[in-house]
Amino acid sequence: MINKKINKVAVLGSGIMGSRIACHFANIGVEVLLLDIVPKEGPRNGIVDAALQTAVKTNPSPVYSKKVLNRITTGNFEDDMAKIAGCDWIIEVVVENIDIKKKVFDQVEQHRKPGTLVTSNTSGIPIHLMSEGRSDDFKANFCGSHFFNPPRYLRLLEIIPTAQTKPEIVDFLMYYGDKFLGKTTVLCKDTPAFIANRVGVYSIMALLHLVEKMDLTVEEVDKFTGPALGRPKSATFRTTDVVGLDTMVKVAKGLYDNCPEDKAHDLFKLPAYVEKMDANKWLGDKTGQGFYKKTKNAEGKTEILALDLKTLEYRPQQKVKSATLDLTKPIENVKDRMKIFAAGKDKAAELFRASSFGLFEYVSDRIPEISDELYRIDDAMRAGFGWDLGPFEIWDAVGVQVALEGMKTYGHQAAAWVQEMLAAGHTSFYKVEDGVKKYYDIPSKSYKAVPGAEAFIILDNLRANKTIWKNSGASIIDLGDGILNVEFHSKMNTIGGDTLQAINKAIDLAEKEYRGLVIGNDGANFSAGANVGMIFMMAVEQEWEELNLAIRTFQNTSMRIRYSSIPVVVAPHNLTLGGGCEFSLHADHVQLNAETYMGLVEFGVGVIPGGGGTKEFALRASDEYKEDQIVQNVLKDRFLTIGMAKVSTSAVEAFELGYLQKGKYSISMNRSRLIADAKAKAIELAEAGYTQPVRRKDIKVLGKQGLGIVYAGANTMYSGHYISEHDKKISEKLGWVMCGGDLSSPTEVTEQYLLDLEREVFLSLCGERKTLERIQSIVTKGKPLRN
Repeated sequence: MINKKINKVAVLGSGIMGSRIACHFANIGVEVLLLDIVPKEGPRNGIVDAALQTAVKTNPSPVYSKKVLNRITTGNFEDDMAKIAGCDWIIEVVVENIDIKKKVFDQVEQHRKPGTLVTSNTSGIPIHLMSEGRSDDFKANFCGSHFFNPPRYLRLLEIIPTAQTKPEIVDFLMYYGDKFLGKTTVLCKDTPAFIANRVGVYSIMALLHLVEKMDLTVEEVDKFTGPALGRPKSATFRTTDVVGLDTMVKVAKGLYDNCPEDKAHDLFKLPAYVEKMDANKWLGDKTGQGFYKKTKNAEGKTEILALDLKTLEYRPQQKVKSATLDLTKPIENVKDRMKIFAAGKDKAAELFRASSFGLFEYVSDRIPEISDELYRIDDAMRAGFGWDLGPFEIWDAVGVQVALEGMKTYGHQAAAWVQEMLAAGHTSFYKVEDGVKKYYDIPSKSYKAVPGAEAFIILDNLRANKTIWKNSGASIIDLGDGILNVEFHSKMNTIGGDTLQAINKAIDLAEKEYRGLVIGNDGANFSAGANVGMIFMMAVEQEWEELNLAIRTFQNTSMRIRYSSIPVVVAPHNLTLGGGCEFSLHADHVQLNAETYMGLVEFGVGVIPGGGGTKEFALRASDEYKEDQIVQNVLKDRFLTIGMAKVSTSAVEAFELGYLQKGKYSISMNRSRLIADAKAKAIELAEAGYTQPVRRKDIKVLGKQGLGIVYAGANTMYSGHYISEHDKKISEKLGWVMCGGDLSSPTEVTEQYLLDLEREVFLSLCGERKTLERIQSIVTKGKPLRN
């Protein structure tokens, strides 16, 4: 692969995609030049500046932190195009019109230096058409780079070379997208809509037609095609509203016009109700109504109405019931739910069979047209559309032979190569051998390792042969090279006695026979925190000794993570709340995914962090106190982070909020690399001569001097009606721990002293009726209560 560094990127076009692509490059530390046209009136950079400001205000945010915006310089095509000569990569993101794109490339040719990468973010224009008439150097360094919206959050990056693109350029972009942009990079052929939109829009269009045929409602479709099926919560119609009906219509029309030979050609024709919605500009969120419409009811409360697809009138949403969905609820593994859907007797199961059997035929027919390898189609659908399983993985989960028989019943037939695969004795599209996931390679009629996966550690592939100990809440897996891993597998990866037992067992084993420990998992979230249901039961039954023991065990586990004789690396991703955050606070190193939402949120359930989190924030405040400094301000910042239950919106913000310490964390952009990166860090710490740390006895607490500030602040907030009386009580108790109690003057104390105070306060709050009401609300309704 070529040795190329990307220090500066030019993004040409600042619309919805351009501005957000610029933000994501700034997220990873790259300098960005963002250009757009000069407006007819007003400031010459008016369009680009307004676009960037609009992007930054969107929720969820396209930036990890507002500070990264310093890396973006704005300009316009007339005054600033010459500046692209200093850029390493030029990305065109202007309107989807080939004539306009060619004009932009004329300007690029004038100013780019030879060897500079040039790519287009087009979603539908053939890549080879855009490079016609360009210089040989331009053609050699040009290809498509199709990001999905929003670029920060959707993991797919499709790379589409032309016949003239240098292979080493393709290799570089595939690697750079994966390693630095955090993407699942998928190599595509230059065919209409590439891979993800070709298959994804087919899937949506098939559903839109089935809705009429099966007489389904908007709510039924979204219930049947959502999380139970391993799809995003927004499912089908809500997703269309978010993305914009016009976007889907545009791609569908493009496929109808450009794929006349496609067996499913007629499916890309819009149903009458969709054409009517498009004509009415009922495009979703961007026009205020689509398949759903947000309104105010007679009481002034917000109500979301659903569109009746027969009358095209909005009506209140209807509750959806399904026996099949009920059967899938206790099943955590998405793959195991597929057989239940396939065998069900109700509408949900019927929709699954009718849509999936058609999808299986469609994807088998698309090889080798859009991809030579089946795994690329699955990668594209998981990363671009947020599916937990790609089409071939769903097919495997149902059973290839079982599905073939079902397909016949529904008038579908798989491509000939599937029959040949089965005839040769190969019964699945994927299999795992020696911890390596392999796919069925059609030309060689054999299984091959998925390329690039050697850089990843996928726990799913190791579990069968490398698990050395397990209980109902967690497993200990041998990652090799002397490193163990503790994997949580409770619901939402909540932390209970089983989890604590597993961590302690893993540290015992690692201290005797191994070199280090990683705490990480492949779940949707690292951990939603402690099992509050267990705490609630103990508190209601007034089992104070048992609860005291449970909290002490939690604290001791956090302290073992900090003070064991082997390095412990915690590898969080997505939600990392409460106890999950406390484990991270005590790790020797935190190797976290860029998309980590970390916080001490116990205040919301009426308690304080009780697994060492409050102690740790007091310790870190002590380390930040400096001579000639108003120390109360440092205490106040730490206090408010817990008191306001602040949760980071990224790994970068987790550092800014004080959950991470300089030199003790690293960010993995690509979630798939997280466990492998954490293992590498554990090995690095071990080989550097890891020494067991010494427990701290020098933590400076402020006593009454700090308590005065805390009590005064809590009283002011209560008097101003910003917090409730119970919030005030929790605030004062939190301050009591962080200040070390009512000591007469600033004093140095031990960690154990603070842990004892933390546990005492936690237990006292569990005896409060209003705290129990808050915990009950979370346990029974999943919603916080402010009482």
